[in-house]
Amino acid sequence: MELILKKDVENLGFTDDIVTVKNGYGRNFLLPQGLAVLATPSTKKVLAETLKQRAFKEKKIIGDAQKEAAKLNGLEIKIASKSGEGNKLFGSVSNANLATALESNGVTIDKKYITIAGGLIKRTGQYDAKIRFHRDVVSSISFEVVAEKK
Repeated sequence: MELILKKDVENLGFTDDIVTVKNGYGRNFLLPQGLAVLATPSTKKVLAETLKQRAFKEKKIIGDAQKEAAKLNGLEIKIASKSGEGNKLFGSVSNANLATALESNGVTIDKKYITIAGGLIKRTGQYDAKIRFHRDVVSSISFEVVAEKK
């Protein structure tokens, strides 16, 4: 089943992508949720026209995203968390904690666009994350989880 995505769908595609999915997934999830529409010849023509008109605006958006990504260069982020024996954390550090730390350093990004390698962090140490500012602008950042001083 060929569909045109109306919203970003994790692990499938971005808005206005034409994707092929299994019939059940499209019919039972994507279409009822309003995440996609059927890719008929007429909707494909409409999509091509809107993409053509949006190309100029897209350049400005990508430029703004690259400026935001440039703010990450040379940025040292340390997230303090309570820890016990063996550098093990009480609880965990997630992408929400990293989003808060980035915001305190002047970079505003929604937590859903941050992917930490390995998921949740349960120990102190150095970690990497990927931050997606735009579908074409993805930046990597290193950060450190340190034990909170008592």
